[in-house]
Amino acid sequence: MTRLHYGDRISRYGRLRIGCSAILFDAARRRVLLTRRADNGEWCLPGGAMEAGESVEEACVREFYEETGLIVRPVRLVGVYSNRDLLIEYPDGNRIQMVVLHFEVEWQSGEMKLSPETLEIGFFDLEQIQHMKLLGHHYQRILDSLEMRPSPILRP
Repeated sequence: MTRLHYGDRISRYGRLRIGCSAILFDAARRRVLLTRRADNGEWCLPGGAMEAGESVEEACVREFYEETGLIVRPVRLVGVYSNRDLLIEYPDGNRIQMVVLHFEVEWQSGEMKLSPETLEIGFFDLEQIQHMKLLGHHYQRILDSLEMRPSPILRP
């Protein structure tokens, strides 16, 4: 199981990794698409690590498709999230500090389908989301996305 370690600048004990997450609203902008992860059962925004040779936009589109079956297009960089006081330790022993670029995306094509990484997919409103077991700081990313700031936010 993935473990999170918190402490003053604890991330210095890991490798730096770039990732992305994405938010897709329904047509009325009242509900958010979330997936339930197969590895820990928590709900989250689709996303994952960037691979060598791809842009952050390509990583966002690829990860979203892999987890949901939907082809999306990034339309706005909501924020950049990097927490020096968080170290993520994976079951294989890898320890990383994530720098996550969070995008708002719009649906282009495809139909929702589960993947080996996802147990459930659905649209949920904020009231429902408040009662769900959500991964890490994803609730803050949802709130940041709803604010519609003129420029991206920087958060730990």
